[in-house]
Amino acid sequence: MYCPKCGTQNPDVALVCSSCSAVLTPTVAQQPISPAKTSGMAIASLILAILSPFTCFITAIPAIIMGIVVLVKISQSRGQLKGTGLAISAIALPVVLVVLVPVVACLMGMLMPALARTRQIAFRMVCGQNMSGLGKAMLIYANDYDDKFPKQTEWCDLLMKYTEVPLAGFRCRGALEGPCNYAMNKNLENFDKGDTPPDMVALFETHPGWNQVGGPEILTTDNHQGEGCNVLFADNHVEFVKTKDLKKLKW
Repeated sequence: MYCPKCGTQNPDVALVCSSCSAVLTPTVAQQPISPAKTSGMAIASLILAILSPFTCFITAIPAIIMGIVVLVKISQSRGQLKGTGLAISAIALPVVLVVLVPVVACLMGMLMPALARTRQIAFRMVCGQNMSGLGKAMLIYANDYDDKFPKQTEWCDLLMKYTEVPLAGFRCRGALEGPCNYAMNKNLENFDKGDTPPDMVALFETHPGWNQVGGPEILTTDNHQGEGCNVLFADNHVEFVKTKDLKKLKW
């Protein structure tokens, strides 16, 4: 070793410098510190935790056990291992999912009927708007053709041809089929548009068809879960009539 005082090279086992008799202090070479490695078990435990919802939580218990073991190993590694966050996540994730999944399932069970109900109400409103559009088209036709209603055997065709009603305007969104889910009251042929009683049925919902004409015998409430149907009256207003009130309609 070198003498720090005079710089003389001395044997490694020498205690004093052979040149200046200075006391030599042996130095210990510092070993390089290796960087900490991420624990493979920590990664594996997190993967098992993530897979637990897809395996009916079969992998949840191994994930928690491995996470605890990894935390112990990391604490005893003196900085040589890392992955504490992964291990904690592996322990916490299955616990959170076990609590969260039933809560979400309960919420979905509560919300689905409400969403279905909202959907049906939206279909009912669109159906009413379509029927109102048909009523306006019939009014335009009557104004152009001496106050007469469209010929009953071809009323759909005439409204499409002369008032440009789109095909979608004949559809009820609550119905499973088309092309037209409405029928004209057969008794309208006895009236002109101007002298029809305002509370008389003009159009009503029925099963799919085209240019349909009839009365209460072909009316249906199936398009709206049996709760009722939309009706266009002769004064051009549309009303959703509940099933219990259908018998009060004026035909």
